[in-house]
Amino acid sequence: MSIGAIDTSRIEAMVAQLRAAAAQATPAGGAVADTAGTAKAAGAVDFSSALKSSLDQVNRVQSDAQKQAQRFALGDGSVSLSDTMISLQKSSIAMQQTIQVRNKLVQAYQDIMNMGI
Repeated sequence: MSIGAIDTSRIEAMVAQLRAAAAQATPAGGAVADTAGTAKAAGAVDFSSALKSSLDQVNRVQSDAQKQAQRFALGDGSVSLSDTMISLQKSSIAMQQTIQVRNKLVQAYQDIMNMGI
């Protein structure tokens, strides 16, 4: 790769990662049993489990980025600066997204609480 050239293989790898994450976020078909033992409709997702899995994924991304940054700081030759910076930016974006979702949930709760009966 020459200086100033765009490495399309890394861009394609990033797009593939985004597609895989999107596919992982969409629920797989099939019924899920709830606490009462009845089956939910196919494609229905429990809000609390979706929120928990999202928070777990953000936590995983942040811990992976931190580990990669530590490896880079310790001089691990298998970790490049660009990969480290990309993983740290992914972590930052995931955290910003989580904060925005939280803000929207709080705003929705406040709107519902302020509604008249």
